[in-house]
Amino acid sequence: MKKVFLNLLKQPITNSYLINKNSSTLKKEFFYNLSIIFNSKNYLVSIKKPVNPKSQYTDTYAHRASQSKTMNLSFKKIANKLKKSYKPKLSMEIGSNDGVFLKNFSKKDIIAVEPCKNLAKITNKKGYFTYDKFWNVDLAKKILKKKGNVDLIYSANTISHIPNLKEVFKAISICLSKDGVFVFEDPYIGSVIKNNSYDQFYDEHVHVFSFIAISNLLKIHKLRVIDTEILTTHGGSIRFYVAKRESKYKISNFVKRIYKQELKKRLDKFSTYKKFSYRVQNSKRKLIKLLKDLKKRNKKIISYGATYKSATIFNYCNIDSDLIDYVIDTTKNKQGKYTPGKHLLIKPPCDLAKEKIDYAFLGAWNFAKEIMKKERKFIRKGGRFITHVPKIRIIK
Repeated sequence: MKKVFLNLLKQPITNSYLINKNSSTLKKEFFYNLSIIFNSKNYLVSIKKPVNPKSQYTDTYAHRASQSKTMNLSFKKIANKLKKSYKPKLSMEIGSNDGVFLKNFSKKDIIAVEPCKNLAKITNKKGYFTYDKFWNVDLAKKILKKKGNVDLIYSANTISHIPNLKEVFKAISICLSKDGVFVFEDPYIGSVIKNNSYDQFYDEHVHVFSFIAISNLLKIHKLRVIDTEILTTHGGSIRFYVAKRESKYKISNFVKRIYKQELKKRLDKFSTYKKFSYRVQNSKRKLIKLLKDLKKRNKKIISYGATYKSATIFNYCNIDSDLIDYVIDTTKNKQGKYTPGKHLLIKPPCDLAKEKIDYAFLGAWNFAKEIMKKERKFIRKGGRFITHVPKIRIIK
């Protein structure tokens, strides 16, 4: 049975940055209702009515994973670990973006799947064979026929974007070699509950995973989790190591441990998610009050990072240019455009102290350490950051 526990109201497509605020442009902007459900049968947390992926993953997709130092290091670390542990002859990445993971492999030893044609062109030009298609059973059969079985399949922040998980795992089962390993990582519902980070819910995050939910879904396709890790990336993620039921791998002790932990935290109970929704509503009230109080004192407030997460917050809390002056972001193809839904102007990074900015809302709160290190001058001059994770507060 599927039950709604959280309604984040009308939301836009988070990667649809507007080139202007003309009436014709605003009229075309797409919105949908972001309601979150809990499936009491398999314990999966999902968007009630996902957006059509073809509307999201287009040839103008904005996100570039390689532009973050943190993510570059993270992908290099996991790539080297997987090569050392499993020594794959042929590897594949699902959701290869601009090649931040691929570049750690020899071009002849890895293939990529990336439905956003503008990103697929980037990796193809770099010499990595890339299928500019959505991952499904038909594509898995095509790859199997052309390349043979794959020993290592990796995916980061992509599997949770795909509405039909049964199709995903069936396709994996088709493509994966007998002792091959499928490794994927996505936002973790345990971290979302702990951090009150409701901005992990947006159009691309169709699902937010727990171990118990993934285990239930994999069983259908004769796959099993052999190991798992809790990560700090993206504000709290979970990494699954998956193999075929008949593979040589033993199940790690941590798998058993996390299963017990999730039951203890009641991640299999609807009441847990209902309590979370009350905390979200309280967070909204406190954030709006804080911003309004600061504005009454004529404080200049910007947002640090035109992130997908911040789009959820701004639209749910109805935060527009009356409360936040503008947004800064390092991604060049976002600069000069406007945020989806609330239409805040996105500017290049600047000297925050020189611009006489008083407060910066951490739209990219999951990169807080990186940001704080970069903005020491702003902090020394009296500038302050605002965050909503795990609660509304000013960081001093």
